[in-house]
Amino acid sequence: MKQVTKIVSGGQTGADRAGLDAAIAVGLVYGGWCPKGRKAEDGVIPANYELQETTSADYLRRTDWNARDSDGTVIFAMKPKLSGGTLKTVSFAEKHGRPLVVITPESLPSPSEALSAWLSDNRIGVLNVAGPRGSKEPLVHGFAFSVLTKVLAA
Repeated sequence: MKQVTKIVSGGQTGADRAGLDAAIAVGLVYGGWCPKGRKAEDGVIPANYELQETTSADYLRRTDWNARDSDGTVIFAMKPKLSGGTLKTVSFAEKHGRPLVVITPESLPSPSEALSAWLSDNRIGVLNVAGPRGSKEPLVHGFAFSVLTKVLAA
């Protein structure tokens, strides 16, 4: 099984930040693209998240580039029906021919086991972490952080 060696995300509140926080918690390399100006729904993405700015303040540019620059994308969501930028992430992963998995609390046999199996099956080294922003799904940060730290620390 190839080990995850790096986490990338766009730095938005919610699932994106959970990916960065999990990487920091387990001592994994992290990075990714964020919008020009380090734009996020809560203002400016904190400087402790070492992200590269795209040439545009448009969220979709960083979403596209993070899908492109990773081996695969995990979307964390509290419910299976995706919308907005999270749904666009699916089309960017498909556009770049990258595998994608959606992990929800209902993922079987468990969220962490489903993610572990997918990572192994797809030989993911650089993992793009995406999903809804915190204002859309307030519980997604805690859920994604818990699953990621369990899987990455194993």
